[in-house]
Amino acid sequence: MPGIHLLPKDGHIEYLPSIFDPLACTRLFEVLTQSLDWRCDQLLMFGKLITTKRKVAWVGDEGCAYTYSGVKKEPQPWTPELLQIKSKLEVIAQCEFNSCLLNLYHDGSEGMGWHSDDEPELVQTAPIASMSLGAARKFSFKHKTDKTNASLMLENGSVLLMHAPTQTFWNHSLVKTTRPVGPRINLTFRAIQ
Repeated sequence: MPGIHLLPKDGHIEYLPSIFDPLACTRLFEVLTQSLDWRCDQLLMFGKLITTKRKVAWVGDEGCAYTYSGVKKEPQPWTPELLQIKSKLEVIAQCEFNSCLLNLYHDGSEGMGWHSDDEPELVQTAPIASMSLGAARKFSFKHKTDKTNASLMLENGSVLLMHAPTQTFWNHSLVKTTRPVGPRINLTFRAIQ
């Protein structure tokens, strides 16, 4: 399935708009907000435990614990809806995923700072498949060495595939905005070792 390629070097991403239709996206958004155990995220920053406004849910196969920003997450079990999405994205990405990190952003004041998904638990050669539900948001990339940057809008029902070695050379960020935007759920399907 051809997608939009964005990075000029040292990585490979594909943006696939409208993989899921708007009606399915609305239903999935409602079901996921109701069926998962959403919690405020906790991050260890500069030696302090910070609690974010955005909420997260970590879902995966048994034993797929994940540690980021100094906090260990134990997985919730898969829901039928997440298994359906996972199956579709595995075909697109040509990779099997055993876990998914979901972020719920209530409005534009909530975002994600610059980071790369390069934790040691992740299979470094596997892509990360990122699906968007809800409000469109700006997503940016910045090269770790020369600060080259690129951005795109992640639309409702779209999928962004981040292939190796993107995480090695690029940071990414969900940019905060002061303009009024509705809630958004981001699902990032991953392969944990």
